[in-house]
Amino acid sequence: MATIINSSWLRRSGVFWVSLALIITSLFAWSVPTSAASKSSRVRSGRWIEVDLSSQRLYAWQNGRRIYSIRISSGKRATPTRVGTYAIQRKYRAKTMRGRGYVAPNVPYTMFYSGGYAIHGAYWHNRFGTPVSHGCINLPVSQARKLYSWAGPGTRVVIRR
Repeated sequence: MATIINSSWLRRSGVFWVSLALIITSLFAWSVPTSAASKSSRVRSGRWIEVDLSSQRLYAWQNGRRIYSIRISSGKRATPTRVGTYAIQRKYRAKTMRGRGYVAPNVPYTMFYSGGYAIHGAYWHNRFGTPVSHGCINLPVSQARKLYSWAGPGTRVVIRR
């Protein structure tokens, strides 16, 4: 009987001490959120992407110097590209893109920056400089490859009219 009482007490006290340790750890330990970590690394690297919808150009900047200037195709009037400041969230070497009325398999060098909106290569047209997309930023495949290698998750994307 004494053994049962002691082992039961030991289990309860062990649970108490483990719970207390977890509570104390959660109060004093902290981690940097992913977005803050991305922001701090972005500031140090000084990399960002600017998209000028009026000129249909994408500019890649590093430490205040323009690295790339690329003709793009942004969203057409019925499916416009959203203006704003974003960050690259996910990258895929190739991704099937789906939307209302279209499926585009193996879209190369896809970098999502806001929900289903992405910067990516476009193998199905050569109308860069003209808004023809469903809202994404289309690039020539060779230019998309370079930008994909240069930009990482967290890279700031600024889209303006």
